[in-house]
Amino acid sequence: MSSKDKAQALGLGRRQWLAGSAGTLATLGIGALSSSAANAQAPSAAPASAVSAASAAAAAPAKALPAYAAWKDASAVIIHSSSTIETKRQAFGNGLITPAEQLYVRNNLPAPDAAVLNDRDAWEISIEGVKLPRRITLRELKTMGLETLPMVLQCSGNGRGFFPSKPSGTPWTVGAAGCVVWTGVSVRQLVESLGGTLAGHEFMTGTGGEVLPQGLDPKSILVERSVPAKAMGDALLAWEMNGVPIPLAHGGPLRLIVPGYQGVNQIKYIKRLAFTPQESDAKIMAHGYRISPPGAKADPSQPSVLEMNVKSWITSPLPLVRPAVPGQVQIQGLAFGGLHAIKRVEVSVDAGKNWQEARLVGPDLGKYAWRQFVLAAKLAAGTHTLLSRATDMAGQVQPEQRLENVGGYNNNSVLDHAVTVTLV
Repeated sequence: MSSKDKAQALGLGRRQWLAGSAGTLATLGIGALSSSAANAQAPSAAPASAVSAASAAAAAPAKALPAYAAWKDASAVIIHSSSTIETKRQAFGNGLITPAEQLYVRNNLPAPDAAVLNDRDAWEISIEGVKLPRRITLRELKTMGLETLPMVLQCSGNGRGFFPSKPSGTPWTVGAAGCVVWTGVSVRQLVESLGGTLAGHEFMTGTGGEVLPQGLDPKSILVERSVPAKAMGDALLAWEMNGVPIPLAHGGPLRLIVPGYQGVNQIKYIKRLAFTPQESDAKIMAHGYRISPPGAKADPSQPSVLEMNVKSWITSPLPLVRPAVPGQVQIQGLAFGGLHAIKRVEVSVDAGKNWQEARLVGPDLGKYAWRQFVLAAKLAAGTHTLLSRATDMAGQVQPEQRLENVGGYNNNSVLDHAVTVTLV
């Protein structure tokens, strides 16, 4: 598809609701959109169970990319719905940075009309709960500081597809994650320039700028999340992703970035950033994204989906992909630690009976980015179950089993993310 054809395709369906919505590192291989294209966009168990889930996803009937993400690489993604698009496990490749064309999409509401990208700098955000509250345009934000941060972006339901209980929601395997580079202004510095936060305001609350449907209680549908105010330390109000203006599909013109936290806390189209005494009472915060025990209903007393946990998975070799032959094999994968850097990754080629330390390769882009790992191993002909196990700098070790919960959140199970390959 030509650039002109892409631009035309991206202009379609600007006011369509997404299904289910009502309820600069070029040397590292960044494959990002050009600035002009980005501005044109319209409206993201046992080892056997892991293989089964991956195979089911790969075998799913092909669906068309939605108009607001028509520029994505259809060969590198699994299209679950118009609001949920997953990166294929084999598409992660050998680079550290996930190209925009391959990055997953998860939207809780339809994006604003693409017209908001016609003048990105005119986008306004309200800063509240500080001593000098005010509204600020993106144009002015760009004069107030500049930071660039590589970071893992991950949906909290990544790995839900491995739960035997089949929780409601998208059955993600490993592809609701990517490592991307954000550029914007430091929230901490911005708050300092506005006199600091008010006493007792212990939460940072972001509110999205999506257009809400008529006839519903706004709090029942509003995308508004609260995190501890200390999270502002490395947070950004970002206007670029992988070196170009943030695409509409990923939250442009302006997105709140909270490194180390799950994706639902990275508020797209942010219109309000408030420091508040309590968490938001919006449904998505008070009852949504809670770690509810099996059989229980979500409520505010249960842990909220906030920080990411230590996690890894193997990207090569994979079953039915990149056929391997007996002998020397390079076992590759990705690991990240949420709020903490990765210390080491171990790999097992015999379903966890024995473990060997893998080598971390490639540049270290900081504690919020993921690390590549590789283990050279000699594998005989036959079937092998490959596992990876990461440990972060805080000493937290990736667990063998998943934490069972109603929503299928925060799955970092070693066994669930295993792969079984046959060498012939």
